[in-house]
Amino acid sequence: MARYIGPVEKIERRFGVSLDMKGERRLAGKCALNSRKYGPGQHGQNGGKISEYGLQLREKQKAKFMYGVSEKQFKAIFNEAHRIEGNTGENLIKLLEQRLDNVVYRMGFASTRRFARQLVTHGHILVDGKKVNIPSFFVKIGQKISIREKSTDNKQIIRSLELTKQTGIVPWVDVDENKLFGIFTRLPNRDEVVIPVEERLIVELYSK
Repeated sequence: MARYIGPVEKIERRFGVSLDMKGERRLAGKCALNSRKYGPGQHGQNGGKISEYGLQLREKQKAKFMYGVSEKQFKAIFNEAHRIEGNTGENLIKLLEQRLDNVVYRMGFASTRRFARQLVTHGHILVDGKKVNIPSFFVKIGQKISIREKSTDNKQIIRSLELTKQTGIVPWVDVDENKLFGIFTRLPNRDEVVIPVEERLIVELYSK
């Protein structure tokens, strides 16, 4: 399955939770999920019992859509999480958080991960002073993420930083809003990553 590029609010309504796929509308309380708390389509309001497999698949899909990765990418990240010593589920979340597009989003340079991915692919982002246009690039502890000089007056980036002030910057990055750069200071603890995903069910899904 390729990366989803369709209407994002339809996805959030399907799962019944915010996946941070909308930026300004979400912060303004105008997300469709707030007014229509049921799934899309003519059968969206019909509830039904979900099987164990369905619950596991649901969690994987939520994580995929939230972080904007394809099926192939997600499986590769899971395999790496399983290879690393420690809890596979927690390793999975940490690896997803290390993706460059996600780090750009966490630093407040983009209001959504989708916009962050666009900034990266269009060459607006520097890693340790060098242009990196690969969203899946894994950021290492201590690396500096900055906006290239020609893009520092980008209105969308400036607006994203203003919106981020409403929610705050996550504690595992250190950002200088005036100079438009940030440092990925450490890996996050699982309890610091507030996302509506139960990674335990994803591990169970792939363990079958």
